[in-house]
Amino acid sequence: MALTYILLPTARMERSAAFWHSVVGADPVQDMPTFKLYPLGHGFMLGLWAREEIVPEPAAAGGSEVSIRRDTPAEVDAMHDDWAARGIAILAAPADMGFGRTFVAADPDGHRIRVFAPAA
Repeated sequence: MALTYILLPTARMERSAAFWHSVVGADPVQDMPTFKLYPLGHGFMLGLWAREEIVPEPAAAGGSEVSIRRDTPAEVDAMHDDWAARGIAILAAPADMGFGRTFVAADPDGHRIRVFAPAA
């Protein structure tokens, strides 16, 4: 068995698609009005699916996190500063935690995105 992609329900496809395109830096490999699939590397994908198309209806966003690993704490801070300047919702400012440097943001649908660099 292989985990191949994570699926995020969206209430506003075009806004979410623009956001995630800017985050992953790639065009979707599947691009339909109600579904988009972005390559993340190593065979893993990020899917966006129009909330009204999903059966059964998904629960509210925010109960889980998508994580983005950076190599250094400085990269975490730089990504935070870039995202904050672009108006991306920041839920938790950069901080040092037991596992490393991290901050938490949210996509347009409220899905949590944790950016981190592991502790040395």
